[in-house]
Amino acid sequence: MLQALRDKTSGWIAIVIVAILAVPFAFFGMEQYLFQSSANYAAKVEAPPKWWRSAPAWWPASMVWDSEEVSAEDFRTAFEQARLQRRDAEGEAFDARGFETAQNRREVLEGLIDQAVIRLAARQAGVAVGDREVAEMIREFPAFQVDGRFDPERYQLALGSQNPPQTPASFQELVREGLQQGLIPTRIAESAFVTGTETERMLRLLGERRDVSLVVLPPPEADTAAVTAEEIQAWHQANAAQYRAPEMVTLEYLDLEASAVPPPAAPDEASLRQRYAQEQSRFVDPEQRLASHILVRVDAGADDAADQAARQKAAELAGQARGGADFAALAREHSDDTGSQAGGGDLGWVAQDGTMVKPFEDALFALQPGEVSEPVKTPFGWHVLQLREVREGRQVPFEDVRDELLAEQAEADRERSFNEYVGGIIDEVYKNPTSLESAAELAGQRVRTVGPFARGEGTGIAAIPAVVRAAFSESLVQDGTVSDPIEVSPTRSVLVRVSQHTPERALSANEARDEIVAAIRADRAAKRIEADAEAMLARIRAGESLQAVAGERGLEVQSIPGVPRGAPIPDPAAAQAMFRVPAPEGGVPVPGKAPLPDGGMLVFTVDSVAPGDPAEASEQERTMFRQQMSSLMGNEDADSLLKALRRAMKITVVEARL
Repeated sequence: MLQALRDKTSGWIAIVIVAILAVPFAFFGMEQYLFQSSANYAAKVEAPPKWWRSAPAWWPASMVWDSEEVSAEDFRTAFEQARLQRRDAEGEAFDARGFETAQNRREVLEGLIDQAVIRLAARQAGVAVGDREVAEMIREFPAFQVDGRFDPERYQLALGSQNPPQTPASFQELVREGLQQGLIPTRIAESAFVTGTETERMLRLLGERRDVSLVVLPPPEADTAAVTAEEIQAWHQANAAQYRAPEMVTLEYLDLEASAVPPPAAPDEASLRQRYAQEQSRFVDPEQRLASHILVRVDAGADDAADQAARQKAAELAGQARGGADFAALAREHSDDTGSQAGGGDLGWVAQDGTMVKPFEDALFALQPGEVSEPVKTPFGWHVLQLREVREGRQVPFEDVRDELLAEQAEADRERSFNEYVGGIIDEVYKNPTSLESAAELAGQRVRTVGPFARGEGTGIAAIPAVVRAAFSESLVQDGTVSDPIEVSPTRSVLVRVSQHTPERALSANEARDEIVAAIRADRAAKRIEADAEAMLARIRAGESLQAVAGERGLEVQSIPGVPRGAPIPDPAAAQAMFRVPAPEGGVPVPGKAPLPDGGMLVFTVDSVAPGDPAEASEQERTMFRQQMSSLMGNEDADSLLKALRRAMKITVVEARL
């Protein structure tokens, strides 16, 4: 057979076939060899260039596409930030293991992809954020202000306290990136508006009131009828997921506290001075200058004439200040800096650390005390600077920080003693990692036991979230080994070992019999009152009045005129049901029903509807309402834009890097 195939594929026909097949193999082969993936991104967003919107996505045309990448490192950083935010929000209830789900990882990545999409769209649209906007945003941060004014010292301290510490330059780039990412969606959101007709219609709808008649069917009597084995089995089969025994563990544990460790000796003078010598750089005050300024603002995009006019005005103000005029009075009258104008241009103490823009700092640190500068140009406009005082940099002496060093050293010694105590016990555990007995003997304790307990049902030490997370972790459950120290507080750690584990399992119908019987009887009662309500509604729809139907049952009808939208009458869910039914036509009431929290049932009729009167809203209320509606619509528009941009781009996700 192979010989026959060979004979028939020889000659010019075979040559043509091979040539045809060689073309796609050549292209695809070259792509595989020349463009082997070495990317380390978690996601990549690609879009055709703005000069060729119809550029196809296939190779090699895709080589001209623009792209933005979400690196694996960016994803890990964002995921860790999300973890910290969740932990801060949930406190001790935070479950670190439960947070490590594929869904949470994908949610974080999708947020980063959205940012990349906006960045790419902004770059293609030529959107850029200037230094002036960045500086204004930084000056408006409440964290950098003292008494409502930007404070350079507070700014520097806040950046230095970050983990890792940030420089003013790096923080400015972060702010710039954030402004650029938010510029397009923010401007889209701000462009939304609500017409007068829409405002009138919404005011009529939201101000609508309904006249309602209602009757309350009391909760049915408890069902005591027998429940057959067949009913129990059928209910169990239909609702098996509801009847499960939770996963449970029994723990052995040691509770290690710092109070069991003898206190260390107080630090001596020599060790304090040694610590001071090692950390001298912490105790240095840099040179600072007490400055005031007058700003003559130049708007972005202003022409040369406007710029020169501002410079001329600044030069005149500088001349007046040098001539003896009160600088503070000039600043209060002429400065365009709203943050310092009321204070006579006072900027407080300024260090040469990048807090201010470079031309400003260079000019300030070139002055002598009492001098007034020539006009200085920055992205904000023209400044006139006055140096009022110089505070020389100095090394803070040991005596001024001795108490601080003493407290730090004492705390460090206590922590070291406790860590050594815990470390010795851990070393003992490592010798026999499946038992706590020898470690307990070293600690002078006995091994204690708690459980069995399920998640969220433990008491005492079994109620500590960190202990619960460790107790139900796969490693401790499967291996039966002693855990690493679980830090409950800086002065308390716990060691645990899972001595017994019962996995989650489905309960049989017999095991869940009591719960099933109760559920069946509750369901019977609910169906009975539902049927009663439906019977009443059927008669009302047939033309009888609610009063007549309720009277036969000895029930009292309540008439509530003018029920407003959202009123909790008799509860919010029932009120929503009243506004879901259509408005009555021709004077014929529209009936409806709603379950009540106590197991009862509300049967009602909407007798008439009065639309809201827009004239009742004051101009202030109308303005606020339009702003709220515009904000909602703007957010929807921005969300729609993001979705449209995503559809127009190619998004690649590397799941293995999540």
